[in-house]
Amino acid sequence: MPDTTKAVPVGLQLFSVRGEVQKDLPATLKAVADIGYQGAEPWGYGGDQLAWMGWKPDEIRQMYDDNGLFCCGIHLSTDALLGDNLQRTIELNQILGNNFLIIAADKARMSALDTIMELADILNSTAETLRPLGMATGYHAHPFDFVRFGGETAWEILFSNTSEDVIMQMDIGNCANGDGDPIAMLRKFPGRARSLHLKDYGGGPDAVIGEGKADWETVFQVVEKLHSPEWYVIEEGGQDGFGFEVSKRSLEALRAMGK
Repeated sequence: MPDTTKAVPVGLQLFSVRGEVQKDLPATLKAVADIGYQGAEPWGYGGDQLAWMGWKPDEIRQMYDDNGLFCCGIHLSTDALLGDNLQRTIELNQILGNNFLIIAADKARMSALDTIMELADILNSTAETLRPLGMATGYHAHPFDFVRFGGETAWEILFSNTSEDVIMQMDIGNCANGDGDPIAMLRKFPGRARSLHLKDYGGGPDAVIGEGKADWETVFQVVEKLHSPEWYVIEEGGQDGFGFEVSKRSLEALRAMGK
């Protein structure tokens, strides 16, 4: 892992460059590293096979190592944490050197109170299994997670019913686009945002971090005061995940903010 006594390291969610990944994973990871990212976060893993994008985990790990990158998390389906899939998910991520197993989204379960509680149980059970391994699980924000049930959002209900070590991977833009308040959520659940997704909102189609409406100064003040972030993960990319310019400009913008 990078030295987190210094600045919080920055990774790229590879969904941002998914077109490039599907075309040529080794070249994509090299480009991500050349831009200046310290980590990369795969997406779309289902736990049904010990491979990602047709590559074996030891092959992927070699690509990361060759480029000086860390695997800073992975986005999973909920199924990747269930039954026999969980052991494959653990094995793949141990090989990748990744400790953060994050459910990317679960709209079906986040749409009703009883299934929100079911998802909380899955996360709590997984967290218990992962704890002795030095690994953690969590959930990543999408706009639909901020639907209200009475006075609370689905997001608040989920994180009020999960253990303290279940990671709250807030996505600033996704939360705001669901009429949620990302800063309020970061204040309400201190210590839970060990990984934070950086995405702006309200800008144009090729807008990058700092060109939208997000109050980044306050976001970073709250996160760095109330949480102990281990990774900032940018999720900004070109149309259909092709090209690296948007991801590059987003990292440059973040560096200009002193991060």
